[in-house]
Amino acid sequence: MRRKIHQAIISGLMAIWIGSFPAIARQPAASLESSKPEIDLLWGIKIPLRDAVKVNATVYRPKQMKAPLPVVFTLTPYIADSYHDRAYYFARHGYVFALVDVRGRGNSEGRFEPFANEGRDGYDIVEWLARQPWCNGKVAMWGGSYAGFDQWSTLKEFPPHLASIVPAAAAHPGVDFPYFQNIFYSYDIQWLTYTSGVTPNGKLFGESSFWLKKFREHYLEHLPFSELDKFVGNPSEHFQNWLRHPTPDGYMDAMVPNSSHYAKISIPILSITGHYDDDQAGATTFYRRHMQYGSADGRARHYLIMGPWDHAGTRTPTREVGGLKFGEASMVDLNKLHTDWFDWTMKAGKKPEFLKKRVAYYVAGAEKWKYADSLEGIATTKRTLYLDSPDGSANDAFRSGMLVAKQAVHSQPDHYIYDPLDLRRAELEREEVKNTTTDQRHALNLFGNGLVYHSEPFAADTEITGNLTLRAWIGMDVPDTDFQVVVYEIMPDGTSVALSSDFMRARYRESLREQRLVKPGEINCYEFKTFNYFSRRLTKGSRLRLVISSPNTPQLEKNYNSGGVVSQESAKDARVAHITLYHDAEHPSSLEIPVASIDSQAR
Repeated sequence: MRRKIHQAIISGLMAIWIGSFPAIARQPAASLESSKPEIDLLWGIKIPLRDAVKVNATVYRPKQMKAPLPVVFTLTPYIADSYHDRAYYFARHGYVFALVDVRGRGNSEGRFEPFANEGRDGYDIVEWLARQPWCNGKVAMWGGSYAGFDQWSTLKEFPPHLASIVPAAAAHPGVDFPYFQNIFYSYDIQWLTYTSGVTPNGKLFGESSFWLKKFREHYLEHLPFSELDKFVGNPSEHFQNWLRHPTPDGYMDAMVPNSSHYAKISIPILSITGHYDDDQAGATTFYRRHMQYGSADGRARHYLIMGPWDHAGTRTPTREVGGLKFGEASMVDLNKLHTDWFDWTMKAGKKPEFLKKRVAYYVAGAEKWKYADSLEGIATTKRTLYLDSPDGSANDAFRSGMLVAKQAVHSQPDHYIYDPLDLRRAELEREEVKNTTTDQRHALNLFGNGLVYHSEPFAADTEITGNLTLRAWIGMDVPDTDFQVVVYEIMPDGTSVALSSDFMRARYRESLREQRLVKPGEINCYEFKTFNYFSRRLTKGSRLRLVISSPNTPQLEKNYNSGGVVSQESAKDARVAHITLYHDAEHPSSLEIPVASIDSQAR
């Protein structure tokens, strides 16, 4: 959805998130050639739910169907017509396809409450579709982002006739939406405006200049984040409700599977996400929890594809993401792959050739696909690079600290200052940035708020595949603040490629569910373990750049460092944070990178 939301939005990744969640604009048009099979349409079908609410469906059927067929459906808050091209494609390739508006949106009855009702409603829809004369009793779900989330939410209800799900870029409440690491996005109200009322609101949602301007004005006036909905002109009960749940809790937990649900899952699942997918954190959380709690049989039926894509690219790949171009192999025909998947799981067809193993991942730089039995089995070694700064000064990309193989023994700590009232960063965000993956403006303009570390040039091509881990020993003089960390590849010609990022609110350093404010002066180890998964072959001579700072941007809920309720803080609560990062014998701050064998199995 936003991803997320997700997951990376700041320091070169920010604009990927803005306006990306619905991902409906880049769907391929269905071919209208006369040689293709024709379809029949059932418009305005009303599906009754258990509470007497009726949701609306548009049903596409092959015109020449001689017997009942499997049914695939998408459950969407983005209005059924937005997925017309997909429905047309599947109906022309042997499936009945139903586009269903979630309750309270489009032509469906009821009240829309984001994420809250999709599980039960999905169950009822599956079972109603299975009873129709044009269905052979097998029902599957397809879709991405929100329509990826609601597949998992439906699956936890275990409708008997649900045969398969294919969630792409699935948002996970409490993980990557409406916040990431308990830090809310300004994007939340943009998305809620898109899904307000019953109409599409797509033009307003996509008017990025309006949203950038309003977020910036709100930021410059130092208004509480809780007032953002009113400030943009759309007071939202859903926005305020989310703010009342600032951490993962029972409200969020009820929307997604728990450990006992995962243990019972046995249907075939095809999960899809991307290196730059805003909802990668959500998609991989669903996947990893199934791998952790699922049965051997259930795990064996779950396949994962990790492409070099952004959020929209998980349904319609493009060869470029934020200025970074990929090889022709990245252009997987996902429509065909989905059809092959449904043929295999619901029509006794052959297993899709693309799925050589349970995990397919694309190695950028090498521009090829590789395969593995699990995500954890890809990286062959963990390489640790220690942070160091001989003179205790690492505040600039041109006067940076170092990432070195040997731990420092006697090393002066580095310092930076985060002043919530310093508005200079806003000058970098006057307009939407297109080349978000290669842009360096945030890394080169820290204004004293941040630290930079560079590795030595790599002596040979090196494949990094997996999740990074940063362990930073930090002291501060305020009870709370936020951190962001971004890792880049700096190529021999000076080109920058954003690889992955992570965030943390200091009060949640030990648990996302329970806060513990920082005692000023104490030194804590902050473990950043939720970097986006990526795979890239770094070229010989490239270096890694690590940037650590405190986010101060119109795109995020601002932490004013007071230790109070962050969404209610404003200028009157602002406290200047003096941050000290230690890297000595007692405080071995380090970046752990997963290195994979370049010669491992590849297509």
